[in-house]
Amino acid sequence: MATTTKTGYCNGSDMMVYVNGKAVGHCTSHTTTMTSETKDRAVKPVASASISAGLWKGKGITGLSISISAEGLVFYGESEAGYKSLLAAWKSGKSVEVKCMERENSDKPYMKGQFVIASLERTDPAQDDATYTVSLENDGEPEIIDETAITETPQTTV
Repeated sequence: MATTTKTGYCNGSDMMVYVNGKAVGHCTSHTTTMTSETKDRAVKPVASASISAGLWKGKGITGLSISISAEGLVFYGESEAGYKSLLAAWKSGKSVEVKCMERENSDKPYMKGQFVIASLERTDPAQDDATYTVSLENDGEPEIIDETAITETPQTTV
């Protein structure tokens, strides 16, 4: 496999989502959302602080979560993780393995873990392409979250 130096903006088609070892089939878009659950902490400021110091609250993180949504076209001859295989996975009521990576870097995902299929939706409009949307939510701590597995060309400073 030839090594290509990536430059400019990241092409979204280079970013892949795999479910149970297969790429999400005929995927048109996917979104990964990292969320922090927070808790406000209001404390009385020290006696020497100004009156307005008591207006500011501290924040604490009480939980982390990841959700992924993907949209795709329903394809009759699907060989990847399309609507039919996602429906079977959802029906099983069990977690699925999800990996996110750059195209041609399947041996080095930047995220990998167990996720549940929170929702699976199919839309079949008249005289148009049938589409599907799948929503995934992490099931426990991911096995891998590695920001170094995402290609970034260092900026040169002048």
